[in-house]
Amino acid sequence: MNPDLPQFTAAEHRGRFGWLDVVILAGLFGLFWSVLHFGGGMLVQFDEKAMAPLDTGVWSIPYYAGRTLLRMWIAFGCSLIFTFTVGYAAAKSRVARAFILPAIDVLQSVPVLGFLSATVTGFMALFPGSLLGVECASIFAIFTGQVWNMTFGFYHSMVTIPADLQEAATTFGLNRWQRFSTLEVPSSMHSLLWNSMMSFGGGWFFVAQSEAISVMNKSIKLPGLGSYMASAVERGDNTGAIWAVVAMLVVIVASDQFVWRPLIAWADKFKMELTEASQAPRSWVYDLLRGAYVFDWLAENLVHPVTERLRELTHTFTPEPSLKARRGPDFAQVAFVLLGGAFALWVGYHAVTGLISAIETVWHGVPLETLGKVAGLGLLTMFRVLAMTLLATLIWTPIGVWIGFKPGVARIAQPLAQIAASFPVNMTFPIVVGLFVAWRIPMNWGSILLIAMGTQWYLLFNVIAGAMAIPNDLKDVARTYGLRGWALWRTLILPAIFPFWVTGACTAAGGAWNASIVAEWATWGDTTLKADGLGAFIAEVTQRGDKPLIICSIAMMSLFVVATNQLLWRRLYALAERRFRLD
Repeated sequence: MNPDLPQFTAAEHRGRFGWLDVVILAGLFGLFWSVLHFGGGMLVQFDEKAMAPLDTGVWSIPYYAGRTLLRMWIAFGCSLIFTFTVGYAAAKSRVARAFILPAIDVLQSVPVLGFLSATVTGFMALFPGSLLGVECASIFAIFTGQVWNMTFGFYHSMVTIPADLQEAATTFGLNRWQRFSTLEVPSSMHSLLWNSMMSFGGGWFFVAQSEAISVMNKSIKLPGLGSYMASAVERGDNTGAIWAVVAMLVVIVASDQFVWRPLIAWADKFKMELTEASQAPRSWVYDLLRGAYVFDWLAENLVHPVTERLRELTHTFTPEPSLKARRGPDFAQVAFVLLGGAFALWVGYHAVTGLISAIETVWHGVPLETLGKVAGLGLLTMFRVLAMTLLATLIWTPIGVWIGFKPGVARIAQPLAQIAASFPVNMTFPIVVGLFVAWRIPMNWGSILLIAMGTQWYLLFNVIAGAMAIPNDLKDVARTYGLRGWALWRTLILPAIFPFWVTGACTAAGGAWNASIVAEWATWGDTTLKADGLGAFIAEVTQRGDKPLIICSIAMMSLFVVATNQLLWRRLYALAERRFRLD
């Protein structure tokens, strides 16, 4: 054998536990203990009239950060379940899509304060005398800041899966579960991961509003990093705010290194291409975990038996298409449709009764001239949202493509973008308020900058995901034909990233309406800057608990968002699905 020739040998398989496995097991045990420790604080007794004041000491910040992080991950887990179920139903059923997409359009337009106004009292009544009720309201508010972007991204990835792959799955007789686990989720992995990172950052953006609850004449501060930040803003405490920001940055960077970066390195194998990338995403944590034997042992003794059992069950309840034709009706599917229909009727009944009650409240409590004023404020906020979307597209599209084409740059840019996307806008108020006052910048224009600080990242993250998902064989073909500059953008880049841009721009615009509540009313200590707009109006009436105006203003914001989605974003979604799918 020639020693100069490369030797292709299989990697040695580790068959015993080692020190690395001990470290990983210790880490998992520590994670489990942390969940129990921080989760125990959610179950204590609670009395709204005898609340203990929030500890403003610096040494309380680590505990507050742990409580906040637990809420964030619980909300993210719920968002992931919602994404897979609702996004899947919207992609697979025209009837479900006709109800789900308009419903999500409305729900994503409802601000976090609107959800808190409607849910905090109900959750507190559900768990009387326990802090768990307020915790559930806070987690639900964080959930509403995460879930819509993830659902839209997963739905759009599902409907743009190449037709040849769908035909191959049909040819091999895959049932619904097999098609979902081997084709649909892997094909959506890049979009799902980057939208998950962005949604997690969106949860951080509104964490102060979710933990420091000031709605319906209630003022409740849960132990958490967001409420600590809100208290620092109220007191004008620069030192406390800086320490809270440092803690948040540490948590974000740790989440990037231990969660998101390993997932991106792992998801690179799901990229649809014929040639391998010259520089694949890397993660030191992912490389470390791959060398551990404990996961091989768990896969062999736990995961594989469970998946085999699930496969047997799915074959039992979802037979192959040829068998279905011989057996007749699929009773499991009929039962699922009946249960889904019953649930839809229950939700529809409560939605209709709630709508009637809301209309009566507004009809008797809001004069017509006030309604016209609210509509005018909505037009001002809509102008800011459109300006932010246009500027973010022009600035971040080329930057996102550059990052997506260079994995080495992405390793550095990803945590920086996450930090920028996660940074609560109220923590910028000490600088922003001072600059606006010093430079005499009107808040009506300066609020556009504050809105962009929290929502432009939706567009950037989706463009990065789209650029990273472009198959390397198409890039090689473009290089072979000498495509450069505008020719490359026109024939490859823009068509490839267009579906991702639509998702990013739509969710950025929807998030901008939500962000306007904290961006049009900037307060630091005794200094307050207020812009003319619907966001500032909602913040004002929510704080004083004016129920008719709360309903009226939130309904007006929902009307603006739904109209924009139907007239613009739905048509762009249809165009992307029809012309810019990778077939």
